[in-house]
Amino acid sequence: MFRSVLFASLLWLLVSCTPPAGDDYVRLPVDIQQLRNAVTLGPGDVFDVRVYGEKDLSGIYRVSAEGTIHFPLVGEVRVQNLSPSEVATLLQDRLRDGYLREPFVTVTIKEYNSKKIFVLGQVAKPGTFPFEGEMNIVQAVTLAGGFTPMARKNNVIVTRVDKGEEKRIQVPVESISEGLAPNLPLRPGDIVYVPETVL
Repeated sequence: MFRSVLFASLLWLLVSCTPPAGDDYVRLPVDIQQLRNAVTLGPGDVFDVRVYGEKDLSGIYRVSAEGTIHFPLVGEVRVQNLSPSEVATLLQDRLRDGYLREPFVTVTIKEYNSKKIFVLGQVAKPGTFPFEGEMNIVQAVTLAGGFTPMARKNNVIVTRVDKGEEKRIQVPVESISEGLAPNLPLRPGDIVYVPETVL
């Protein structure tokens, strides 16, 4: 239910996105924090935890092979398959339980290293998919059930974290499928967003 609401929110936020033609990296009116919260954590992922007013509790954490982190005061915390906002809420609850009166926690992804990708927007089955081998964007869209009739097929946006920076790449998937443009290799952690056609 939670992820369904996030998917719906993303559609509403991004419906009018029209990237300028010809730009590899484009500026879009995207709520990046909501986009991040549509994805979940896995082993190897690195994220930044900030506890307001508590410098000693803030820091960078890497998800272990068991899907956990060791957090000060509260000990082992399972974060695998949780979104950043869910992790923040979980840590707040744990800290509130006998440690801090009103903790405020934020979680920001620094590296997506777990082997998965995320396909959102105008596809038949939006969601999280395992990253397998040398995956490309056409394969990702196919895994998600293909485009819906309302998909803007030549304006697909791939969001990825590269050396700590968030980058967005405009990809003409329809042209790729027709052999008119080179395919785009994906990386683990990439977020593929298919916007809706504006009538």
